[in-house]
Amino acid sequence: MTRLVADIGGTNVRFGIVDKNGVEAVRAMLCNDFPTLADAARAYLDETGAKPDTGAFAIAAPLDGSDHVEMPNHAWAFSITETEQKIGLKNLRVINDFAALAYGAPFLSENDLRKIGSGTVRKGHPIGIIGPGTGLGVGAVVFTPEGKPVPVTTEGGHVTMPATTQREYDVFEHLRNTKYSHVSAERVCSGKGMVNLYNAICAIDGLDLPERAPSEITAAALEKSCPVCVEVLDLFCHFLGVVAGNLALNYGAFGGVYIGGGIVTQLGDYFAGSRFRESFEAKGRFREYLSHIPSFVITHPYPGLEGLRQVA
Repeated sequence: MTRLVADIGGTNVRFGIVDKNGVEAVRAMLCNDFPTLADAARAYLDETGAKPDTGAFAIAAPLDGSDHVEMPNHAWAFSITETEQKIGLKNLRVINDFAALAYGAPFLSENDLRKIGSGTVRKGHPIGIIGPGTGLGVGAVVFTPEGKPVPVTTEGGHVTMPATTQREYDVFEHLRNTKYSHVSAERVCSGKGMVNLYNAICAIDGLDLPERAPSEITAAALEKSCPVCVEVLDLFCHFLGVVAGNLALNYGAFGGVYIGGGIVTQLGDYFAGSRFRESFEAKGRFREYLSHIPSFVITHPYPGLEGLRQVA
């Protein structure tokens, strides 16, 4: 039997085929190129000639057990049953995208990870997972007494983002007054969050700068060609550290905190030298506690698909 797997984010959808050899024929497609998820899946199957029997999809959306799925960061909304029929599958299982990462995280090798900071993995202890992309995904893995991993899906990207300096407070206040009633972690710690930070700083400082996409902000920051972009990327890494440290405390994540998503993996050495780890540990009297929890950037190109392989 062959199985169709798909990791569906707010910008890209990645398809693959799982058989006895693993995940093969991986293709990345832009969500905006297709009116529906089923159309994207059919295009992939037509291109590869694959004829899967069943499917396992991971999607960046909250799932409530119903047949209907809506994506908060993309226009796709669909019925699981109808999509299953349109693709021609006997069965389609849909899980949260960070549940897929959670299934895959315990099986990642050292070659799939880059360690950031101190700490040593304690086998069998909870794992925290966080990933800024179009939005901000958060999840975890806990283990049974027998060592079986159990994914924990959350909507932790929507926790309230705290301000720790006057500058951060001013940025959040601007966002509250002009755009959002609630400044969550996702509003400042994601691709869209980078744009929010950039626009807020420009407004606060009275700067008339061109609009920039997240990739443009990152590029300008790394080149140090725009002081605002430099500040945005610094704040982004700081905010990610704050939220990741909270996640580690919430779960006692001595199995490690794993960072996925499409942004951090592209930052390379910059992220390793950023404020992330300092902000991760900056929890007052619990700094020592957090110093023993390791953090890793997931460098595997398709960790969600590897997690779906375990599901499939």
